[in-house]
Amino acid sequence: MMTDKKTAILNADAIQISEWIKNKEMTVVDITETYIEHIKDKQQTLNFMTENRFQIALLEAQEADRMLKDGKVDGRLFGVPISMKESFDVSGMQTTGGLVRWKGNVLQFDADVVSKLKAEGAIILGKTNTPELCFCQETDNKLFGRTNNPWNVKRTAGGSSGGEAVAIASGSAAVGLGSDIGGSIRFPSHFNGVIGFKSGNGQVSQRGSYPFVEDVWQQRMLGIGPIAKSVRDTRLVYEIVSGSKMSNQNMDEYTVNVFRTVDFPLSDETIRLLNNIYLFVKSEFQAERESLPLLDDAALLWQEIMSIDGGKSTKSDAFGEENRNPYMEYVKELTNGTSKIHRYLSWALIGASLFKPSSKRVEKMRQILSEGDLLLDTYLDRRLIVMPVYHTAAPKHGIVYKEIFSIKKSFMQYMPFTAYANTWGLPVLTIPVGKDQDGMPIGVQIIGKNGQEDAIFKLGEFLERKFGGYSRAD
Repeated sequence: MMTDKKTAILNADAIQISEWIKNKEMTVVDITETYIEHIKDKQQTLNFMTENRFQIALLEAQEADRMLKDGKVDGRLFGVPISMKESFDVSGMQTTGGLVRWKGNVLQFDADVVSKLKAEGAIILGKTNTPELCFCQETDNKLFGRTNNPWNVKRTAGGSSGGEAVAIASGSAAVGLGSDIGGSIRFPSHFNGVIGFKSGNGQVSQRGSYPFVEDVWQQRMLGIGPIAKSVRDTRLVYEIVSGSKMSNQNMDEYTVNVFRTVDFPLSDETIRLLNNIYLFVKSEFQAERESLPLLDDAALLWQEIMSIDGGKSTKSDAFGEENRNPYMEYVKELTNGTSKIHRYLSWALIGASLFKPSSKRVEKMRQILSEGDLLLDTYLDRRLIVMPVYHTAAPKHGIVYKEIFSIKKSFMQYMPFTAYANTWGLPVLTIPVGKDQDGMPIGVQIIGKNGQEDAIFKLGEFLERKFGGYSRAD
């Protein structure tokens, strides 16, 4: 294929790809082959894909071209090649959670979200890497290894949807899908310079996602949504996987609160970008720079909810029937690398046992959550929040893990921005708005409430036009 045409495909979002297909400007086979060739070129350096289905994808592409020739185009993603986070079941492919013990665990059914995307004509190219059990904000595991940031391979890709964000950032698929219970869409989107959307509490089915979230408080924190090259793609894919039509919002009625703080660490570049966003936003919308209600509670509540059973359910997923001690596994992995789980997971299990809330504290949490939900329902009525994802752009591998999982409780400084939308079950869009002095992407979050997603996307499109949005890492 000509270089210009290949570059156009790799840079294009899913809606553009779909238009080229429907207008017969490109064949589905040509587009699919371009992605496959590109993945093969990038995989060795970036290590983002855990398993491919290239042969099946090409057969599906051939069938799509035949249907197109016969005028049988059906679906909003007809013939569009996409990637899929490893944690979502895809018929005929492994779901392992990055665990050695689940190697070869081939599923025969699709996750609900996968079924919905396939029903719209999407072609899945392969599955992408995660940390073990999606239990870390960096992507590394014993089964598939470490995923690297395409802007600088010495920097973290984030997690847990790190492989997915790298796939999109490197132009290796038109669009993808992630999940987020502790920043798992937003860390990777921010670090890799892509657009990501975490759905609000209960908006997208988690059936067929591993590990399945059983606890009701953890369920409220979980969101599933697209990782993409454009805001319009996130809107489209969210509509598909949620199965709902968003209600139109009048942005003249909205106030935008652009976050500012002296209480939490932030890089100079992030502060500068937030200041620029405020100046831009206030020229078009009602804007303010006020403190956020319940921000101080968010990180601790998030940690306590994630530790609600002392890590018992996660430990069961990690070790199965084997009675393993996370402390011993951590030491074993650190000293000779012989544990069956990555040290990130064993250390997280240790942390979960230490942060398990007492029964008295659980009752207090119940009260805080109940009162907080009511407060935010009023506060976020026709109000959007623009705030950072993390205090810096992507650091070197291992730094985020140390900052969030330190026994010194440094997560209280570094997690409030991300934990906020999880703890309170809010929909949130992450969008790139600039780069730091090393050329690493910086993103911001746009947070609203359930039922007002249309406003989030509209503000996202506004910032995308002004600050440039997605550019492919090459």
